[in-house]
Amino acid sequence: MTAQVPHILVVGGGYVGMYTAYGLRRAARQGRIRVTVVDPRSVMTYQPFLPEAAAGSVEPRHVVVPLRKTLKGCRVVTGRVTGVDHANKVARVMPEEGPEYELAYDQIVVALGSIARTLPIPGLAEEATGFKNVEEAIALRNKVLDRLDVASSQPDPALRKSALTFVFVGGGYAGVEAFAELEDMARYATRYYDNIKPEDMRWVLVEATGRILPEVGEDLGKYTVNELRKRNMEIKLETRLESCEKGRVILSDGDEFDADTIVWTAGVKANPALAATDFPLDEKGRIKTLANLRIEGVEDAWTAGDNAAVPDLTSTTGAYCAPNAQHAVRQARRLAANILRVVDGQPPQDYEHKYVGSVASLGLHKGVAQLYGVKVKGWLAWFLHRTYHVSRVPTLNRKARVILDWTLALFFRREVTSLGSLQTPNDEFRRATQS
Repeated sequence: MTAQVPHILVVGGGYVGMYTAYGLRRAARQGRIRVTVVDPRSVMTYQPFLPEAAAGSVEPRHVVVPLRKTLKGCRVVTGRVTGVDHANKVARVMPEEGPEYELAYDQIVVALGSIARTLPIPGLAEEATGFKNVEEAIALRNKVLDRLDVASSQPDPALRKSALTFVFVGGGYAGVEAFAELEDMARYATRYYDNIKPEDMRWVLVEATGRILPEVGEDLGKYTVNELRKRNMEIKLETRLESCEKGRVILSDGDEFDADTIVWTAGVKANPALAATDFPLDEKGRIKTLANLRIEGVEDAWTAGDNAAVPDLTSTTGAYCAPNAQHAVRQARRLAANILRVVDGQPPQDYEHKYVGSVASLGLHKGVAQLYGVKVKGWLAWFLHRTYHVSRVPTLNRKARVILDWTLALFFRREVTSLGSLQTPNDEFRRATQS
């Protein structure tokens, strides 16, 4: 460690990690600090655009931000932090290849984020897919289009029905947007099949509670349910997935059927890797955090985002900030500013942000939004969804590319080509070697 030049270790390259390092990069280039970002992936995924990437409205490469290109002046390590010994200010790093090693630091930012919150449901791990990164979005898009190809070429009614059944579990943003966007894409794609009609497909959304999209309010949640049902999509509220072994879906309402496509989006939980640190955790596995984003009771340690229990200073009930991109991005900016304030000998400032509302896309030209208490639906809500999120995508480069994708879509028809072989690129070569 170099006392004159503090070494800031950022654990995680998601919203909080990337934006914090982005806020520190100028000071790093000036030589005031050193910044190292460690993440298993070399890109940051802008998750709100994953449904549009899956539906083909946005090029998948344009919803990820390359860390090395964006964080000039910072060192980016592609690896996984397997433990933190903050008492000695050392983190253990497991690179993609080679042995594990230790990395010393002066200050640390814990930005491990969250992972999918799963349940011990028979068949879930084997049959379902998640929806948190761009690889899953591409794979899901390919699978939906591939199932249309299979159904079109399949004479067996049972196999055809299974291929055309798509089940999404979870009625939050990720689930509803992916559910609506992919159905919209598949509905459009059926025009190119002479033996598949939109009504031949079965789209089922399973939600354990009595409502979907709670962030936009009860009224817009009910509106969303009605709009999706008008599209012949099934919304099963107060229903749980009990089993999906070998593609046989069994629901708590007694419904039972086969489905080739099962998507799990039923919430998130703090990254369990936090248990391998010596930081204080709450009952939900999140790091106990002060309002200024310092870790409670610990010096030279900071955190924010999904893995942190950050007090919501705008709440009168002692609530914590919700685990969403709106808070994560703003917390990261405050966190970066606070680190620089401490380096300069000034006290850190508290994070305070009143939640402005939520926007959600329900397919092309369809959406719901609640901003500053104003409820919007239909085309205008869809437009607000795109406007808000393109303004939040990091870097001008990515903003321009996303806007260009949308502009080209005004003049050309939607692309509905499946590249299913991407999941198994060597199959053709293996067959050739055996012939």
